[in-house]
Amino acid sequence: MKTLFTAFAALILSASLASADEIDPGNWDSVVRKASGQTVYWNAWGGSESINDYIGWVGEELREQFGVKLVHVKLDDTANAVAAVLTEKAAGKHDNGAIDLIWINGENFASMKRQGLLYGPGWVQKLPNWRYVDVENRPTITTDFTIPTDGMESPWGMAKLVFFYDSARTEAADLPDSADELLQWAKRNPGRFSYPQPPDFIGSSFLKQVLSERIDDPSRLLEPVDAKEFPALAKPLFDYLDELHPHLWRSARAFPRDYPSMSQLLADGELEITFAFNPAEASSAIANDLLPDTIRSFTFSGGTLSNTHFVAIPYNAAAKAGALVTANFLLSPEAQARKQDPDVWGDPTVLAMEKLPDEDRARFEALDLGVATLSPQELGPALPEPHPSWMAMIEKEWAARYGVAN
Repeated sequence: MKTLFTAFAALILSASLASADEIDPGNWDSVVRKASGQTVYWNAWGGSESINDYIGWVGEELREQFGVKLVHVKLDDTANAVAAVLTEKAAGKHDNGAIDLIWINGENFASMKRQGLLYGPGWVQKLPNWRYVDVENRPTITTDFTIPTDGMESPWGMAKLVFFYDSARTEAADLPDSADELLQWAKRNPGRFSYPQPPDFIGSSFLKQVLSERIDDPSRLLEPVDAKEFPALAKPLFDYLDELHPHLWRSARAFPRDYPSMSQLLADGELEITFAFNPAEASSAIANDLLPDTIRSFTFSGGTLSNTHFVAIPYNAAAKAGALVTANFLLSPEAQARKQDPDVWGDPTVLAMEKLPDEDRARFEALDLGVATLSPQELGPALPEPHPSWMAMIEKEWAARYGVAN
């Protein structure tokens, strides 16, 4: 009987301890208390000095305001972080995982959600700063590449495909206004355009932009792709690339490794047109002396791809409370306004100005978005991102056809 009582008492104690360790995002004071002293390992792309500096600033603020230590684990491919969490799950490591937060969207989010690798659902809407988010006017905040986010990833920036050129060398009247016009421009200006080699995010986005313009029925891109139908549906894209590649930089025998590499080619005068997924990228680069002040932006009048980028918490994160505090801070008007400043990064906010207190709205109104940043009216229509299954098949087919390795 004594043994039975001891076992029962141990069971009750174990359940009590487990309950004490649970995180309730709805009890924010408790989350902040538990976060103090935690170290958050944030796996995030590390290919931009300005973004790395911004994340470093976030870490300083988290330490001072909440006692949270932030470690930026710099990635060149987010898929590596997804694979690491999947490996931990396969090994039965359901607690104390190595990754606490991931900068994520698109196919990587879809993969983690499908495989049960994410914390949630529903924690995002419980963040105190969620009340400022522009949910009503930005559908990509709750639907990521056609996949419902279900409160499993928190938005922290907006993105739209924008092209750049040097006005000192290229006349605005000569700029292309569509993918087809870009092809003709490249033929007239051989070697002066290129794109990063997939699976680089920016390079893959260019492929999706072309397919979105050239496919007969764009609505098919919003559905999971059928492998049997893919060759016929994607034919307009690869026909385009076959025609474009001979006129690219280095005749497509090599490609820029990533956006910073491509941007450097613009600065060096080797490329005439580049592109990024941040409307303020050029102004930020000018402010940081990475591009000349004659760089300007343009888009296609028919529209370019647009999306939101997020942070997500793995299901087995060791510092869930610290990760929640980090995600909430990233949504603060202070952090969002600093991020939108081209002198810092220039990444567009996810907040709704009309929801902000006057003092916080003034932070944004005081920003000089830069000489190369288009106004919201000039950015043109937003094209939706295809279903994530498309990107996986496009990248696989691209590698099979072109197989370039820089």
